[in-house]
Amino acid sequence: MATISMATPATPASMANMSGIGWKRAMCQRLCAACRAPAAGRRPCRTGHTLLEVLAVLSIAALLAAFALPSLQHVLARQQVRAAASDLFSAIELTRAQAMARGQRVLLMPAGPGGMDWRTGWLVFIDSNANLAFDGGDELLFRQGPLAAGITAQFAFSSATAPLYIAYNGAGRSCNATNSLAARWGTLSLALGKQVRHIKINMLGRVRVCDPQRQAANCSGVADSS
Repeated sequence: MATISMATPATPASMANMSGIGWKRAMCQRLCAACRAPAAGRRPCRTGHTLLEVLAVLSIAALLAAFALPSLQHVLARQQVRAAASDLFSAIELTRAQAMARGQRVLLMPAGPGGMDWRTGWLVFIDSNANLAFDGGDELLFRQGPLAAGITAQFAFSSATAPLYIAYNGAGRSCNATNSLAARWGTLSLALGKQVRHIKINMLGRVRVCDPQRQAANCSGVADSS
């Protein structure tokens, strides 16, 4: 007599005997299949943004940039003028130090033709033939490149004859280029927009830099004295 065998349905006990990893994998596959199948009458979800949303974001970004631009320009101008004044101050101090170390007159003057425009940069040198120009017989001590575009320079000294220059004698005092005993003092002003720095040299040859926006007193410029 033939024996008929029937499949035994899965019971919790039999499921418990299954491998834990295999059971979890099967459950994950069923859940993923259910997630991929959209429900009846429901649109599948879409990611992204509409054109109106993109335009709104771009408009807000443009407004923020428009408000930030003036502040950025102000900071940039302030930094450029401060750097230019610092470079020129260092050149003046170098001129004085070299004059004292060498015991002779040393000049600082614009590098451009005619020595009239500080924006072209400047030279520190020993004017051996006292002709107020850097030529082949002179010793060059330092050369500075042009200032940043847009910076203006004004120069007013007690003897403001062309070409423009600052000279120091062996005692460390600001003097005339042809007469070491004649004192010479004044102001060199640098400006870019509303940003201004005044470089002032007194009768003893001491130099300082001041910002008229922060130091209203004792910080007059070239325009104020003209």
